[in-house]
Amino acid sequence: MSKQRNSKFNYIYTYVHHKDEYELCRMEMRSFFGFDTQLNYLFSNIDIDPSRSPFIREQIEVLYEGDSIVDIKNLVKEMKISVETYKVVCLNNIDFGETKKIPHPERRTIEREIGISIDGEPDLNNPEAVFGLIQIDERWYFGKYTISESIWRKHIHKPNSYSTALNTRVARAVVNIAIPQPVNIKAIDPCCGIGTILVEALSMGIDIVGRDINPLVCVGSRENIAYFGLVGMVTKGPISEVTEHYDVAIIDLPYNLATHISPEEQFDIIKHARRIANKVVFVTIETIDEMIVDAGFVIKDRCIARKHLFERQILLCE
Repeated sequence: MSKQRNSKFNYIYTYVHHKDEYELCRMEMRSFFGFDTQLNYLFSNIDIDPSRSPFIREQIEVLYEGDSIVDIKNLVKEMKISVETYKVVCLNNIDFGETKKIPHPERRTIEREIGISIDGEPDLNNPEAVFGLIQIDERWYFGKYTISESIWRKHIHKPNSYSTALNTRVARAVVNIAIPQPVNIKAIDPCCGIGTILVEALSMGIDIVGRDINPLVCVGSRENIAYFGLVGMVTKGPISEVTEHYDVAIIDLPYNLATHISPEEQFDIIKHARRIANKVVFVTIETIDEMIVDAGFVIKDRCIARKHLFERQILLCE
C-alpha cells in the first residue's frame, strides 16, 4: 500500500558529525526539534534550513511514501510532476540505522527509474528542481531535496582570530542551540571577542549585536564581520553597562585563559546576563553550575564539546 505525504511528519533530515561533537550535535537536535536520536537521521514536522546546522547533511520535504520503488514511481506518475529540468538523488550512499547502504550502480538505476516518471529534462549539473529518495526500514520516501552547504567552513579563515576562540563549527551549533527559531528574536553577545559567534549568527540572518570591554578585539570583531560582507554592530564596554533587554544572550567565558578572570568577575557577568536576557547560553571551560543557580537561572540543557583533550561545557539557561 502507498500513500501521499505521511500525516505524522513532513521532513527527513540526515546527519553527520565527528565523535568529539556527538553531544553537541544531539543538543542542537533537541533545540531544533524537541528531541534527539542516536541515529544518523530523523523525522520531523519542523522545517529547518539544513545549511544552518554544521551537522545536518540533507533534507527531504516528503511528498510521497511507499513500500517499494514501484509505489513511488506510480505516485510520481499520478501526480504528474512537471518541471523544466530535474535531478533525482538517492540518499542511501551510507547506512541509515538498520538500513544498509545501496551500491552505487543500483542507486543510479533507481534514480533513472523514478526520473522517467517526471515530466521534464534530466540535468545533473544545474537542474531547476532536485528530488530526493531514501529508503529507511523497508519504507521509501520521495520529495524535494536540499543539501546542506557548509557555510561555517567559509568563516574559518578570517582577518582576526584567537587560538582560544570557538571554532566556527561549534560556534554555529551554539547559536542554533540559543536561537533555533530566529523570527522576532533579539540577541546579544556581550563578551564577543573577535566575533566568531556574531559572524555565524549574522550569516543566518539573526538579529544580534556584540559588545566587549577590549577596544582592540572590538575592532577585530568589526573587521571579521565586514570581511564576510555582513552587517552588525559591536560596541565597547562591560556587560554591566548594557541597559537594553534581549530575548537571548550568548556568552563564551573561556576567554579567561587570556585575561585570568576571577570567579567574582565571572559571577558578575552571569548576574548581569540574568538581568539583560530571558535565556542565556553559556560556554565555559570551568564548572559554573553553582554560580548559574545563585544568579537565578535554571539549567535547561547541557552538553560537552570536545577537541582532543580540551573540553567546553555548553549550558542552556533560563
